[in-house]
Amino acid sequence: MSKKPTPIKRVEALKELSRDHYHGLLLCWKIRQGIKAGIEPERIKKYLDWFWLNHLKEHFRIEEELLFPILGNDNENCKKAISEHKRLKSLFENKSHLSKIFVSIEDELEKHIRFEERILFNEIQQKASEQELATVLKAHNTKFFDTWTDEFWKN
Repeated sequence: MSKKPTPIKRVEALKELSRDHYHGLLLCWKIRQGIKAGIEPERIKKYLDWFWLNHLKEHFRIEEELLFPILGNDNENCKKAISEHKRLKSLFENKSHLSKIFVSIEDELEKHIRFEERILFNEIQQKASEQELATVLKAHNTKFFDTWTDEFWKN
């Protein structure tokens, strides 16, 4: 009988960012469902564009401007995360070869989120001061709501 992994304990200031990650994983699932159902690529792309502009772009900005500096510009895990952000931004903003782009986004975003949750966020919350955490909490205190009406993933 295998043991369930112990849930990661998040400090309050990082909980909304972790919830954002949940929505990112849900996006990966939606992409997979859309591909499996043979949904027109343009429908999926419209949702990806909306998700990028209304959610992920700001999430990346908060991480890069407020969270990653806690560990410093030379931290290898922060450098890796920023590099992945650049790659994901490029994928989300790409307008051609949509089917290949969808597969890449789904794969790379999921790996990126797992890395941040399992490694980088743990490192940050161990090092962060109360003041730094308060700044992050103040900057990201709103919940994400998915208001997209074309639920292509349910087809």
